[in-house]
Amino acid sequence: MSLPQVVIVGRPNVGKSSLFNWLAGRRLAIVDNVAGVTRDRMTYLMQWRDRYFEIVDTGGIGINDVDDLTDEIDQQINIAIDSADLILFVVDTRDGILPLDQEVARRLRHVNKPIVLVANKTDESHMDHEADQFYQLGRGMLVPVSTLQNRNKDDLLNVIADRLPEADETEATGEPEMKIAVVGRRNVGKSTFVNTLARAERMIVSEVAGTTRDSVDIRFELDGKSFTAIDTPGLRRRVSVKTDIDFYSTHRAERSIRRADVVLMFFDASQQISKVDKQLVSYIAENYKPVIFVVNKWDLYHDKMPTERWATYLHDTFRNIPYAPVAFITGQTGKNVKALLNHAQMLYKQSRERITTGELNRIIRFALERTPPPLYKLRRPKIYFATQIGAQPPTIVLKCNSPKAFSDGYRRYLLSMVRDHVSFSEVPIKLYLHRRQEADFKGGAEGSPSPHDPDLTEGAIDDEMDDAINEMNEE
Repeated sequence: MSLPQVVIVGRPNVGKSSLFNWLAGRRLAIVDNVAGVTRDRMTYLMQWRDRYFEIVDTGGIGINDVDDLTDEIDQQINIAIDSADLILFVVDTRDGILPLDQEVARRLRHVNKPIVLVANKTDESHMDHEADQFYQLGRGMLVPVSTLQNRNKDDLLNVIADRLPEADETEATGEPEMKIAVVGRRNVGKSTFVNTLARAERMIVSEVAGTTRDSVDIRFELDGKSFTAIDTPGLRRRVSVKTDIDFYSTHRAERSIRRADVVLMFFDASQQISKVDKQLVSYIAENYKPVIFVVNKWDLYHDKMPTERWATYLHDTFRNIPYAPVAFITGQTGKNVKALLNHAQMLYKQSRERITTGELNRIIRFALERTPPPLYKLRRPKIYFATQIGAQPPTIVLKCNSPKAFSDGYRRYLLSMVRDHVSFSEVPIKLYLHRRQEADFKGGAEGSPSPHDPDLTEGAIDDEMDDAINEMNEE
């Protein structure tokens, strides 16, 4: 089960970023009376009752950005809505219904996802009847709140938890069909590769760069299993995107990456890595997608550079994803294509795997003993326990006394130690550090250990962790 996402949308200046900070309990998003401060999506891990989920802040819908970034802001909102499991539609009780609120409602009309209508700035209970006007928008259950007066926060969180998809609803029955996105810059042989998979001329194959202008799904079978290959348009540098076709091709390619279970990132053996390649790989990494670096047309150029040098070249260039495997194929003839697909299947399985709480805590204890975290304000930060809360990508939470006490370098060290000892070492892993809560030691979080968890009594947590649990019980 992937981690559910709760996306906050609405027109500018209704208090979306204030709501984001309020729910998170931290000042993360910039809050300002000037419309358009929030442009990119911002994400924060939340825990309420027995559920973990991510809240996502977005820019205002309908804003005309002063820096001419309206299209980019709008695209970020579309991405957030596409990935949402639940949408919080935020309105302003003081202002009432404005034309832009109606525009947001129209935009959400065909979104087949649960929607909660959050009437912000309902500062007093006598204002609740004023919030009832938003029922006219016809979108979701209404919850009046006030981030300024800290009103009805628990009510909103309970509504969110009740409307999140159940874990058994998101788990597929049987073996699901794997979706593979085939991406790369222009003329690297993507469509030829897809034709080889489908064993038919399903795509237009041409030596003219940029023939494929839309993403196309091709279904095929291998060894009795069904797959979907998503052939994408070849991308060009952003400064070269001049026409509507180029613009929409870029966004469809990015959407294909988000839809995919595994991404095949194509390179031409005869060409050096380009800026477009780097942009694509960055986007794949940002979306935590398993990826295989595929060096195509290898039959023509294998004598000029050995495989080891190409693999080193790729990993030296893309240091942010050193775990990505490298494959060398000839799409025209099908050489090594079956081995590539078998490896893609293996990555897909890895992305869905889980590790037990006890085993994960043994890994974290070993990492702490091998290299303790550096002192922070003359004190040693503590990690109390770890648990996996989701898959696709594998998502791990470390409960600690102070997340900010752990530097980025030490977080990378912990992630590398986890990667070295788990079975899903070739796929991206999300790692969160979360401040402990009392409920964490009273069985309040699903998958979180209690002081009597048998996995933990086997030595999964060191003495510091046990002391911390005892301290919490005494409190």
